Amino acid sequence: MRLTAEEKKMLRGDLGGAVQEALQLQFEVGKFFGAKRFVPVSNVHMMGDIEVMGDSGKSFLERAAQSGAKCRQPTTTNARCIDFAHVEHLKQDANEARKEKELIACLRKMDVITADTCINYQTLYQPHLGEHVAWGDTGTVIYANSVFGARSNFEAGPAALAAGLTGRVPEYGFHLDEHRRGTFQVNLKADLNDLADWGTVGRIVGSGHQDYYAVPVFTGIKRSPTADELKQLGAALASYGSMGMFHMVGVTPEAPTLKAAFGGRKPKEVMTVSNRDIEKVYAGYDKQGNPLNLVVFSGPQQSLLEMKTLADLLNGRRVHPGSQLFITTSNGVKSAARELGYLQKIEASGATVLEGVCFYILQNLPQMRVREGWSNLVTNSAKLANIIGAHKFNTILRRTAECIDIACSGRDVR
Repeated sequence: MRLTAEEKKMLRGDLGGAVQEALQLQFEVGKFFGAKRFVPVSNVHMMGDIEVMGDSGKSFLERAAQSGAKCRQPTTTNARCIDFAHVEHLKQDANEARKEKELIACLRKMDVITADTCINYQTLYQPHLGEHVAWGDTGTVIYANSVFGARSNFEAGPAALAAGLTGRVPEYGFHLDEHRRGTFQVNLKADLNDLADWGTVGRIVGSGHQDYYAVPVFTGIKRSPTADELKQLGAALASYGSMGMFHMVGVTPEAPTLKAAFGGRKPKEVMTVSNRDIEKVYAGYDKQGNPLNLVVFSGPQQSLLEMKTLADLLNGRRVHPGSQLFITTSNGVKSAARELGYLQKIEASGATVLEGVCFYILQNLPQMRVREGWSNLVTNSAKLANIIGAHKFNTILRRTAECIDIACSGRDVR
């Protein structure tokens, strides 16, 4: 790799041991992926919670913080695994909650902005076309690459922190033009009237193309999708297909035309997604004879517009006795929802709104599942329906209003 004079100083340790260790890590990552140089980044987003990092990750952060290391570029954190206001309610481990607070203190000491959100692109920072960033959550990365036309790879926790300390990343993957061109075409012949429908498209396309460098190009869009619809599509593509980017002709910035999206190349494949395909996915979920006593809106966190929708659907209704409804969002969105009266309507129904977390990384979730008698998990998030299976939930994907009906009745009308 070609190094600048400043990068050579970093490797020699002239800018401190933490920066030296960070660039050494990035240098090895760059060599592995065949990068020829580093590129500066303007923004960093990292995983930083005890459930994901564990004791060894916490020790790594403590060493870095004690050395006096500071982030050179704005660095924000992804969702946590603990909402400190609900530790007792959820019967989470008090010792792990203590560790989480200590971890947060280390991050803040290094000038990390502990915003604790997986929707930073909706609430904190929107990079522009061609801007290089170092983001670590899969849903945030695919949104940055696709919707904004910014450039990022999936940066693991240590790699993202390293980018914050050095202000750069190795130039490979989606930082390069060659990997950003479309590889196959998806014709949308479905109505797509609910957020869950967009996530279902992501499941269908992602499941059949599990390849980081597979870049679908969507055509046939009947209307310009909303930010939340694109959020659900991207999160599902990343979850089911490990994809880092998509194009949508006439919608995303690098796809003004079909030709531009493919960079002059021909698609390797052309597939179609219809209403029948989407309904087939919904029909494939089975409650397996167990109660529908858990409904979750999470993965990604809810935007303010989603909170308004849920407030309207829950207004004057109550969660079914014996059932639980969880909603996760960021601190900023929850505060705004409270000011606007949405939060009060939601909580009056008996729902629990968790702040700064995502449901699938909640500390102690496997034990919580057994203790509460949760077998099925109903959600409108295709990503959550996929990833939560690691905790042995049987998942059921439903449209937003159907999820609320199930939460309030305990029954699925399908």
